[in-house]
Amino acid sequence: MNITFNKKPLITYYALRVTYFALLLIALTFTTTTAFAQDNLPTDDEVNAIAQQLYCPVCENTPLDVCPTEACRQWRELIRLQLSQGMTEAEIKQYFVDNYGARVLAEPPRTGLNWLVYILPPAIILLGSFFLFRSFQEWTRPKVASADTGGGRSEASSPEKDDYVARLEEELKNRK
Repeated sequence: MNITFNKKPLITYYALRVTYFALLLIALTFTTTTAFAQDNLPTDDEVNAIAQQLYCPVCENTPLDVCPTEACRQWRELIRLQLSQGMTEAEIKQYFVDNYGARVLAEPPRTGLNWLVYILPPAIILLGSFFLFRSFQEWTRPKVASADTGGGRSEASSPEKDDYVARLEEELKNRK
């Protein structure tokens, strides 16, 4: 049995298959999205850089980046979401201040009476070191006896003191 193929339909068949394959590739190229490793998701370091500047609104004196509560984990995820939406660090901090008050900031704002936090400690340290330095100078300086000018009587030259000193010296001489 001898089978013969008509060359014209075979070429058309392959041409049609190649055309379908090309159209399939073009359709897949335009309809699928490529998932990259960095899909504009902030890293943990970027989230923690902001979270360490905020305190947990629930726990006292616990930075948000190390707080183990579920609420803090949710707030860190909120920071991650806000960073992925393009918010800046200042905007995120302002969001937390607006919702939880200025107590969530690790560094108090320099407004109102809060500026005293920045001024008083260095001023107290400088003033204390000045007084300490002056005290050390006074303690290590030898005492110099002042000479009596003779214009007025001092306590050392009063007659009672002179009598006492004279009797003391006389007794000391007699003991020898």
